Amino acid sequence: MTAPRALVVVGAGAAGVTTAETLRRQGYDGRLTVLGAETRPPYDRPPLSKQVLAGRWEVDRVRLRAPEVYERLGIDLRTGTPAVRLDRAGRAVELADGTRLTADAVVVATGVRPRPLPGADGLTGVHVLRTADDALALRADLTAGRRLVVAGAGLLGTEAAIAAAGLGADVTLVGPDPVALRDVVGPHAAALAADVHRALGLRLLRGRVTGVEGRAGAVTGVRLADGELLPADTVLAATGSLPVTDWLAGSGVPVADGVVCDALGAAGPGVWAVGDVAARPGPDAGRPRRQEHRTHATESAVAVARNLLAGDGARPFTVLPYFWTDQDDLKIQVFGEIPPDDPGHVVDGDPAERRFTAVHVRGGRVRGAVAVNLPRAVQQLRPLVENAAPWPPEERREGPDSGRSSRSTAQELPLGGRER
Repeated sequence: MTAPRALVVVGAGAAGVTTAETLRRQGYDGRLTVLGAETRPPYDRPPLSKQVLAGRWEVDRVRLRAPEVYERLGIDLRTGTPAVRLDRAGRAVELADGTRLTADAVVVATGVRPRPLPGADGLTGVHVLRTADDALALRADLTAGRRLVVAGAGLLGTEAAIAAAGLGADVTLVGPDPVALRDVVGPHAAALAADVHRALGLRLLRGRVTGVEGRAGAVTGVRLADGELLPADTVLAATGSLPVTDWLAGSGVPVADGVVCDALGAAGPGVWAVGDVAARPGPDAGRPRRQEHRTHATESAVAVARNLLAGDGARPFTVLPYFWTDQDDLKIQVFGEIPPDDPGHVVDGDPAERRFTAVHVRGGRVRGAVAVNLPRAVQQLRPLVENAAPWPPEERREGPDSGRSSRSTAQELPLGGRER
């Protein structure tokens, strides 16, 4: 395969920028354009729900690269220019301003957008948190005593709730589990996070938000599935996201929950996808799935950029799920996935001391690893997850505690939380 003469990366987040940088470092010398829908220069998103929302950082601090980097690499960065159509037959990307960019190859890096709440259109005080402008608008709305309801108690919802509490807001989290994050970080880490949430004055209600209500154009509350109305001055929708693929309609690019790719990252001749929007087969060759993690954005971008230029030497790749979250003074890191029915097996440290690592097991194999306030130790567990290592290890399979780690036999932590 001959390297494309003109290549367009649609999306200027971490995945899109990393794709462009890797292409140049791999020797690509053709025309390279990166399109960003936002007018701001490319920036990093994870700090938005933490440092930026809390007011500790301004947006300039989360900029991905200095402007001179794009100039030095010969990257034509165009911000405020969203793509509206892909013309595969004409080998072109059409922009909202009417421009057509010829493209021998296109990399889709458009990411996701927040899932909206029913009834929210036209109401002030209802927010999402995806962009820098979203974070600044929400921050401006969180004055002391302001009643904030966060719909969704996952990573984004809990991080934003903690930041909002620090700004003096009166915060209620609504989620499906009586313990926030239990299915995401495991029961031990979730119990510690629940302690943090209670200490900060956050209220966690078990339920599901079905809509938003307002009066005179402003939000007044959220309605739960059981009919209860929660009063609110401000609402944050943190109930998930949708892949940005509408601009691909009619292009012939396969789209389901994201851009459907093969194991190489290709979605068809001349079209590739990276980051949150890419749906690729998992390690077990199951149905294509997306990963909305920051490390996946960069690792998939590097792999796809190399494959795009490799011709017959392109290689399948997998990206081990990895994410981190700051829950006030808890630094929680997770490799792999947390099986919902496994209590976790503590390997190092002690949850009672708020510092530990643990593995999570399904079918006698390690599927996930968690660390709380031990950022270096968790790296030692990564190979166990990558190789789906058997658990318990051979040396623990004999004796009265066979099948359980020494830590997990000694500790059965309360899960915390309380259903209303």
